[in-house]
Amino acid sequence: MVKIGVLGLQGAVREHVRAIEESGAEALVIKKVEQLEEIDGIIIPGGESTTMRRLIDKYHFLEPLKDFAAQGKPMFGTCAGLILLAKNIVDYAEPHLGVMDVTVERNSFGRQKESFEADLAIADVADDFNAVFIRAPHIVKAGENVQVLAKHEGRIVAAREGRYLGCSFHPELTDDHRMTAYFVKMVEEAKTKQFA
Repeated sequence: MVKIGVLGLQGAVREHVRAIEESGAEALVIKKVEQLEEIDGIIIPGGESTTMRRLIDKYHFLEPLKDFAAQGKPMFGTCAGLILLAKNIVDYAEPHLGVMDVTVERNSFGRQKESFEADLAIADVADDFNAVFIRAPHIVKAGENVQVLAKHEGRIVAAREGRYLGCSFHPELTDDHRMTAYFVKMVEEAKTKQFA
């Protein structure tokens, strides 16, 4: 059984833990850098990307998370987590982790009060996924090796690049765990390759 961490600095951590467990993997809330050694993949949850970056800096997670990525371990960023993974952020000079070849725009669907739900067709995941968008970013541009998994009103809202997965919405806030299960499968495949 693979062990998947949820970065436990901010965001819907418990909900991600439940989604991971429902998808047949073991979950671990990551609050200390040393715990990264215990896991096969990580979910960086939603929250507020600027606050999350401050906490990542405060608890010295930035370089260890970059090392985690360099080891080829899968990473899944949801909402603010997608912003943290992106190589480029609109109106920002520097990326955060900068591992996924996408350009992301923050709050591109409006403020908190403009939160909404939408049914999405997500390639390789589901034809009818009920996605919850809260102050969501979207992918403005995807690199040539990035597979676009879903769009909403013409905007890219889910994508995968190798072992990186990102989405604009909060898959952990519904009882539909197919997006998380897709990531669990990515982690299982990466682990199998590691030992092959």
